[in-house]
Amino acid sequence: MKKCSQARSAHVFPFMLAFGRASFVLFISIVLALLVGCAANADARRDVILATTTSTRDSGLLDVLIPQFEAQSGYRVKMIAVGTGAALQMGRDGNADVLLVHAPDAEEMFMREGHGEARFPVMHNDFVLVGPPDDPAQVRGHTITTALQRIAERQSLFISRGDDSGTHKKERALWREAGLTPDGQRWYNETGQSMGATLTIASEKQAYTLTDRGTFLAMRNALALDILVEGDARLFNPYHVIIVSPQKHPTVNAEGARAFAEFLIAPDTQATIGAFGVETFGQPLFVPDALEP
Repeated sequence: MKKCSQARSAHVFPFMLAFGRASFVLFISIVLALLVGCAANADARRDVILATTTSTRDSGLLDVLIPQFEAQSGYRVKMIAVGTGAALQMGRDGNADVLLVHAPDAEEMFMREGHGEARFPVMHNDFVLVGPPDDPAQVRGHTITTALQRIAERQSLFISRGDDSGTHKKERALWREAGLTPDGQRWYNETGQSMGATLTIASEKQAYTLTDRGTFLAMRNALALDILVEGDARLFNPYHVIIVSPQKHPTVNAEGARAFAEFLIAPDTQATIGAFGVETFGQPLFVPDALEP
């Protein structure tokens, strides 16, 4: 904005004297248009594009955190909730400023490729296997590996997100650990949709599915599903915030991304994360992971 003002004061009066009133009016119109453009560009830098998982959106946590950040910082967050794979691709394409995702192996690859400036732990919860209360595959209380093997043996309906999200990546890894490849099986269906939509379909069809605990708890009153497998160490589900690299992608709003990342790992925000869900569900939906400075 300062450069725009300097340009105006340096050239307006010589131009008026040399070219007369009509040209001066035209020149003023051009200057005003440039000033509006400068203001628009400055205003756009207040926008921070956040690519995040549908699980953080569906849990309701970001409905609490984003307004707090906007009030404190003056930035405006434009949230795009997609699967983790799609969020990371937005970062690779320079179409997001900051990411909040939960697929550690894919995140580490993103960082090795040079697309991320910094990555910080924010929180974790866990995955759970949910299914019909009558549990036709008899998986209740077993390890996740045994549960998946039983579902396959009995050909019980399993609903997968099938969207390259963090949850889908974890589910595929768990099938591999169980020594199984469910693709193409009639009892294995993919939705290509969010966690909330996939849970709704699993409930309607009385099928099994893998979900993060937070989204399930946020929706459980609308679902005819029970948690059948939990507590297995393989089901740990960490979330990280990643600042997209301005060196790799010069158009990103790195300052806004850094401000949002710093907000997420700040002690007050971590306390909010740790308390989220306790009053409504009797337990937190996420456990804060960032260390205090």
